[in-house]
Amino acid sequence: MSGQFEATVEVDRPVDEVFAYLADGRNDPKFSPRVLRIERIPEGPTAVGTVFRSTVKDAGMKTARTFRITAFEPPRTLRWAEESKNLVTATRGGYDLEPLPDGRTRVRVHNVLEGHGLGKLLVGLALAAARKDAPAFGQRIKTAIEAS
Repeated sequence: MSGQFEATVEVDRPVDEVFAYLADGRNDPKFSPRVLRIERIPEGPTAVGTVFRSTVKDAGMKTARTFRITAFEPPRTLRWAEESKNLVTATRGGYDLEPLPDGRTRVRVHNVLEGHGLGKLLVGLALAAARKDAPAFGQRIKTAIEAS
């Protein structure tokens, strides 16, 4: 079983600035409290093929996560795929950015969660929690970008 969650938020920053912030996955801990540590490989600007390795804490368990950037089209589209195989993974996800007339940016974040092994029994709970948190997650993204 798999399913998607998403959030949309409007950020009081221009699209180029928002894209640059989100493209640097090392900013993720600023809006995602589950991300304990993250690194970009190789060091340097994000591009298709860049890998972000992180340690996250979900439901009291720490897991290692590896995401590869699969699409990078500034300033509108960023996509990733999780390469790690945990019980529940974000097999694909991304950001869609839309410039608004007043210099603000509409951001849509979305992830497809999939269960593996025992995770097939847990993915429904993970999706329910992610969907419930999605509006707050969007607000955390907005707050972090606007504070940067």
